[in-house]
Amino acid sequence: MKLTIERAALLKALGHVQSVVERRNTIPILSNVLLSAGRGAVAFSATDLDMEIVDETSAQVDTTGQITAPAHTLYEIVRKLPEGAEVELKFNGEDPRLSVQAGRSRFNLPVLPAGDFPVMSSDGLSSRISLDADSLARLIDKTRFAISTEETRYYLNGLYIHTVMDNGVAKLRAVATDGHRLALAEMPAPEGAVGAPGVIVPRKTIQEVRRLLEDAGEMVEVQVSPAKVRFEFGKAALISKVIDGAFPDYLRVIPRDNTRVVMIDNKLFERAVDRVATISAEKSRSVKLAIEPGRLTLTVRNMEAGQAVEELEIDYDGEAFEIGFNARYLLDVCGQIQGELMELRFADPASPTLVLDPTDAGVQYVLMPLRV
Repeated sequence: MKLTIERAALLKALGHVQSVVERRNTIPILSNVLLSAGRGAVAFSATDLDMEIVDETSAQVDTTGQITAPAHTLYEIVRKLPEGAEVELKFNGEDPRLSVQAGRSRFNLPVLPAGDFPVMSSDGLSSRISLDADSLARLIDKTRFAISTEETRYYLNGLYIHTVMDNGVAKLRAVATDGHRLALAEMPAPEGAVGAPGVIVPRKTIQEVRRLLEDAGEMVEVQVSPAKVRFEFGKAALISKVIDGAFPDYLRVIPRDNTRVVMIDNKLFERAVDRVATISAEKSRSVKLAIEPGRLTLTVRNMEAGQAVEELEIDYDGEAFEIGFNARYLLDVCGQIQGELMELRFADPASPTLVLDPTDAGVQYVLMPLRV
C-alpha cells in the first residue's frame, strides 16, 4: 500500500474516526485504525465493537491495500505536522511497520493485519430516514443532557428516538430521562420515519453523531433496525448497536393538568440560581423556590457555608407555595430555553413540574422536586 494525501484531509478523516477508540484496550486491534486504500481514495475505520465509524477521503493512491495502525498515535503525528504538508503513507510487507513521511519528518508505526480488524455488519437495516442535519442536531442538543449515567438502569443510558402520531400528525421524537428529569424534543416526521422501529441510541453514539454533524452536509441518512442504527454524513458513516431494552412509558410522567403557571425571565433566573447555588451542599445542590404573586424568592441553606437568598420578579397571580429543586437540573434546563421567557407549570410541591419554551412548542422538560 502506498498513497499520498494532503494533511488537512487526513487530519479531518482521522479526527472523525479516532475518537471511537478507547485509550485503554485489552484487545490490541481495537486500538488501531484500519486504512483501506482504493482507486483515488482511502477509507479509515475505527471500532469499539459496539460502534464503528468509517470516513473516506480523496488521495493519490499508487498502490492499493489495507493495514491497521495505532489510531491515537497516527492522529497525533498528523496533527503536529505543518499545515499544507503532503503526507505519504506506505506499507510494503517487507518492513512490518507503516511508514509516515511528510517533508523531513519520518515515522514508522507498528501494524496489525487488516484481516484481524472486526467489521460491523449492516444486516437488517431496512428503514431509511432522510432528515436535515440541523434538525437532528436540535433533537440531540435539546435532550442529551438528561441521558442517565447510572449503569443499573441500562435502558436509560441512551436517547430514545421513535415516531409517534400526535393528533393525526406524524412526529419524530427524541426522549431522555434519568429518573429525576425528562427531556423531550420533536419535529415533523421526515420521509421514511413512519413505521420505523423506535430505538434507544447509546450515550456514546449520540456524542459521536453530534460531533460528526459539525462537518456534515445539509442532509443525513439514517437507517434503523431493532438491533442497529446507521448514520450517513456524506462520505462518513457511523453504525452502532442500540440498547436492548424497553424504554419506560414516559408519557405517564409528563404532567397534563399543572394549573399554576409562572412566567420568568430565563437569563435572570439562570444567573440567580447559579449565584445562590454557590453555597449549596455539593451532593443535593438543593435550592428552594418560594413563589407568590409577582415574586420568586430563591433560598439555599448550607450548615457549613451559610445562606443565600435572591428575589426575582415573575408573572404569577395564584396562591403562594414553596418547592425545591436540584440547582444543576434547573441550570441544565435554563440552558435549553431559546427565548427570553421560561414557562414553569406547577401542581404542588411534591408533583413533577413541567417546563416549556414559549418560542419552541416542540420541546418539553419535566423536573422532579426535592424535599426542602
